[in-house]
Amino acid sequence: MSIEYLGIKNINGPLLVVQGVKGASFEELVEIAVEGEGTRLGRVMDISDDTAVIQVFEGTSDISLKNSRVRFLGHPLEIPLSEEILGRVFDGLGRPIDGLGKVYPDVKRDINGDPINPVSRKYPRDYIETGISAIDGLTTLIRGQKLPLFSGSGLPHNELAAQIVRQAKLPRHEDTKFAIVFAAMGVKYDVAEYFRQSFIQGGVLQRVVMFMNLANDPPVERIVTPRCALTAAEYLAFELGMHILVILTDMTAYCEALREISSSKGEIPSRKGFPGYMYSDLASIYERAGMIEGREGSITQIPILTVPNDDITHPIPDLTGYITEGQIVLDRDLNQRGVYPPIIILPSLSRLMKDSIGEGFTREDHAPCATQLFSAYARVHDVRALASVIGEDELSKTDKLYMEFGKAFEKEFISQGANEDRTIEYTLNLGWKLLGILPREELDRVDNAILDKYYKERGHTSAE
Repeated sequence: MSIEYLGIKNINGPLLVVQGVKGASFEELVEIAVEGEGTRLGRVMDISDDTAVIQVFEGTSDISLKNSRVRFLGHPLEIPLSEEILGRVFDGLGRPIDGLGKVYPDVKRDINGDPINPVSRKYPRDYIETGISAIDGLTTLIRGQKLPLFSGSGLPHNELAAQIVRQAKLPRHEDTKFAIVFAAMGVKYDVAEYFRQSFIQGGVLQRVVMFMNLANDPPVERIVTPRCALTAAEYLAFELGMHILVILTDMTAYCEALREISSSKGEIPSRKGFPGYMYSDLASIYERAGMIEGREGSITQIPILTVPNDDITHPIPDLTGYITEGQIVLDRDLNQRGVYPPIIILPSLSRLMKDSIGEGFTREDHAPCATQLFSAYARVHDVRALASVIGEDELSKTDKLYMEFGKAFEKEFISQGANEDRTIEYTLNLGWKLLGILPREELDRVDNAILDKYYKERGHTSAE
């Protein structure tokens, strides 16, 4: 039952305070009737005795303290869902903005979702092929995993996200329904249009659900956008049995909106002004990824964060790293040298890849090949440091081979075209081709049986 109240006690930024409220619930949806401007949506953020604090999604400008009517609708914010949401574009609140009309729902779901019982979770298995060697070969994305992408301002994370959407697939289950839920928070209009046109030109829009919160939209809406996206993903995955990849960009904009709202509420700030509950708030988003016993579908997450000042110890990437299962890190130095995607290998990792690669998933040599590439590239950094002191001409013959390997690895393995879609077989063959630059005795992370089968001296192997 909805109840309407006349008049507002106080307005503070995106928040309204209404007194004399009875029976209101936390997260309850609210309609605010603004004189001469229709209605705006909000939700209850705090309740104390008969006072309710309401978060207004469309902003509080032009709202009158005396003449505005506030109606409590008796239910949380819900979005309409059906299979027809595939190929559609919505705003941050789940309302269609593509001109194709409203969604006729099979169901409506609370955007806050239901927590997954840990006992019901299935361990993530199998991999999602992105067609990007640095990810598929060395930081493999596992179905049901949450694997964030740490970037810096100005680095090509938008281009990389669009490429992943265009190329992502389940190569071992091509007959399985696979779709993308893409949520953008606080992006500029030209960036939003870039994503939309990229998906249209790539011919993948029909399998993508887009939620777009623009930079000029109210920050409050950014708090809701990832939850709308994940609610759609849960419906497609666990009701329709699809495998869903959710890409959330930019979680830094989300956290800054959270900080702004926390400040408006007068809460005591924690590190760098962010609220102390930001860890649990981020966990309520990231932990909605996974697989459930008895259900066919899965939800895999790639949250994208633009790391402030390239500081990976900043609270946003720091807390994200505690919750998620690895990270992919973009590097400014590689980007300045023209490497795309500029993924820096050594701090990047996927904690779940060890159980979902190898024979039966990718190829028997995947794990030893990846381990040896990591080890060799780590040695490259040591040799480069030595060369900066004594000069490259003074290096030993083996160290010079490592220098050559490092240049080839960055140019051929890490770097690839923005529309280049590589298979996992191509990626692994390319890895062995590059390892062929090094003498066999240097490959100490691979057993002899694998070396006998895949290792060949330089000039006798290819990535075909």
